[in-house]
Amino acid sequence: MSCTTILVGKKASFDGSTIIARNDDSGAGQFTEKKLVVVEPDQQPKNYKSVISHVEIELPDQPMRYTAAPNAVEGEGIWAAFGVNEAGVGMTATETITSNARVLGADPLVVYDEKTQTPGGIGEEDLVTIVLPYIHTAREGVLRLGKLLEEYGTYEMNGIAFSDRDEIWWLETIGGHHWMAKRVPDDVYVAMPNQLGIDSFDLEDAYTDKKAHLCSSDLKEFIEQNHLDLSLKPVFDPRAAFGSHDDADHVYNTPRAWYIEKTLNPHTKKWEGRQADYTPESDDIPWCMVPEKKITIEDVKYLLSSTFQGTDYDPYKSYGDRSKSGMYRSIGVNRTSVLGLIHQRPDKEVLEWIAFAANNMNVMIPFCYEMTIVKWKYSLL
Repeated sequence: MSCTTILVGKKASFDGSTIIARNDDSGAGQFTEKKLVVVEPDQQPKNYKSVISHVEIELPDQPMRYTAAPNAVEGEGIWAAFGVNEAGVGMTATETITSNARVLGADPLVVYDEKTQTPGGIGEEDLVTIVLPYIHTAREGVLRLGKLLEEYGTYEMNGIAFSDRDEIWWLETIGGHHWMAKRVPDDVYVAMPNQLGIDSFDLEDAYTDKKAHLCSSDLKEFIEQNHLDLSLKPVFDPRAAFGSHDDADHVYNTPRAWYIEKTLNPHTKKWEGRQADYTPESDDIPWCMVPEKKITIEDVKYLLSSTFQGTDYDPYKSYGDRSKSGMYRSIGVNRTSVLGLIHQRPDKEVLEWIAFAANNMNVMIPFCYEMTIVKWKYSLL
């Protein structure tokens, strides 16, 4: 699914909260209706079977209640999109990302073989359902999903966010069985279009203290054996090693990261003109930045609704030179199914802000979840 994700650390947000938000966009030429549900423990499957890959997974006992935004029309699986569980952990699934031929040749995706009836791996259809009901922290979410990826593999490249009141973690899959995850620093935001995004990674930390980096157990060996790190720089750059940097990215992906960072850091870098530090087609746009001011819920909604307004690339531009209008894929598109924003307020209930359909024509509604002995209340503020 083509989507855009924004992550905001607690020292970068207006109220000390962690914020993770994602546009769930339908595939080109279609619209997928979504709905918002609360899944009770007795509704959670014990034996899960994926519709797309036909993989079957035995799930743990005692799942927690959780929210989800699955497909409204049955037939293609659950596709839960995002949610919050009763432990207050949030999750998005997923931001479809890209890789390169060297990675996929070394660790091919695990695709369902219809001819032999061999199951494939796990993917966007499955992830919230098989992870969110069983985790108590964002870090636990990374570790559970990482274990599942190593065991079952995946048939697609994805980026997944996990949040609690203290931390945000971002996990990216690498080929069929490998993965890495990085804790989002508290004072930054992250802009994620549909491409592998992490641009620095401390493998030593991932293999030892695991303070801010986690990865599959053999990632270092995988990189070395397959000669994936071609950089001459001392800091390991996963985006260069595992990601794509093709012409399609320059039209479809990098312009979205450029616009988000241009909006939140207008004076930090030069974003336009001949001497620009970064342009819409730059391959080295930072994965994260410290914003020039604290970020609000309204800022996130504005950015996830954006059609690149204020630039020459706005497809709705009606004045001046329109030769570049619609040149790049904008963030806000008419095939957005739902926007989910998980607002982890300090010392208060978690809010889940929801907006259905095209974001430049809707508003977000905040939902509050309160756990009681009797039931889980699910209501508008």
